[in-house]
Amino acid sequence: MTRKRTETSVEALPDLKGLSGDELRELIRELVEEENEVSYRRRMLHGKIDILRAELVSRLQKQVGDGDTSITDVDIARLTEILASKAPGSMDEPGIAGEADV
Repeated sequence: MTRKRTETSVEALPDLKGLSGDELRELIRELVEEENEVSYRRRMLHGKIDILRAELVSRLQKQVGDGDTSITDVDIARLTEILASKAPGSMDEPGIAGEADV
């Protein structure tokens, strides 16, 4: 029972009573492998995001250090969010991850 999964496919669980022990073990192995691949991809994306944020912080700090007056209140607010690790879509924002939108 070897099935190739695609990233866009969303499958319901098969009829579990109709599967043999070997088929169940194979399904578990496939799902664990898929989860590991997704987890690896997520970690890579988080690393890239961290690098990009660090570059933005560095540039904003350089602008302030050089006396560049083009920095705005929006830039300062964004820098504060970055340094506090509060990126857009974080769990601390209203309306995300179960907080009630009131």
